[in-house]
Amino acid sequence: MTPPAAPETPQKPSKAKYHRRRLIAVLLILLFIWWFNNYTLRTTKVNLTSSKISNSFRIAVISDLHASDIGISNKTIFRRIDKNSPDVVFILGDMYTTGSPAKLKQKAIDLAEDISDAGYPVYFVPGEHDYAPDYIKSLRKAGIKVMDYVSEDITIKGNKVTIYGIDNAYYSETFDLRKEFELDKSRYNILLAHIPNYEKFAAFGADLTLCADTHGCMVQLPFGLGPAYDTEAKVWFPQFRKNSSKVYDKGIFPYSGGKMFITSGLGAAPFPIRFNNRPEVAIIDISPEK
Repeated sequence: MTPPAAPETPQKPSKAKYHRRRLIAVLLILLFIWWFNNYTLRTTKVNLTSSKISNSFRIAVISDLHASDIGISNKTIFRRIDKNSPDVVFILGDMYTTGSPAKLKQKAIDLAEDISDAGYPVYFVPGEHDYAPDYIKSLRKAGIKVMDYVSEDITIKGNKVTIYGIDNAYYSETFDLRKEFELDKSRYNILLAHIPNYEKFAAFGADLTLCADTHGCMVQLPFGLGPAYDTEAKVWFPQFRKNSSKVYDKGIFPYSGGKMFITSGLGAAPFPIRFNNRPEVAIIDISPEK
């Protein structure tokens, strides 16, 4: 009688296979982190108060879509805005990139039109990319208010609000908005501008200034250490320098009589290298002072 064969000893994976599996796992984790930081949408909520406000109202702010074939979809952006039911929507420019094909320009137009068609008042200021006359004409045709050095008095929830918009792609040393507009201090004044200019906007003194352009400086260091690179000042690790208080990357920056808010925008341009700084729809609630 033949004795039973001894069970085979399971073969351990070779070291090469083991390290290859670990490498694949690490690469998949890094890919997920990259995708999550560049192509998922967050809602940034900000609460402000003012003695000029009698009834709370809500605004939505978007910018810097830099429309592409692989970016966050218009449907996703619209749903996030619609879910928060703002009283007014502000689009702060660079919704497509200079030289983009017609279909990507149209993608930017379609998003603005979708928001307007849903019944939301939409105000737009151009950036240094999306200022082409045919694009601006299409926005106006869709019912978008293009604020190119104009102002408009409106009423939101019984509050008297004035909206100002400028289309600067650069600022001269003599730039002074006080020569262009006269603020009515009895109204709640909102200034729309694509490119931040803290000192000049503080001198103008709107209750709220809304800006974009920085993309949140793309890469934000952990633990609140600020951006890795200040795209406005062209400085690496600005929070570690003496003038770190002048880093205008994203978020709220107070000045006498008001505040400047910079949104980090929607797109991952010029390269998808966002980290700790996801694309955002900003929702700002403005309420009476208690």
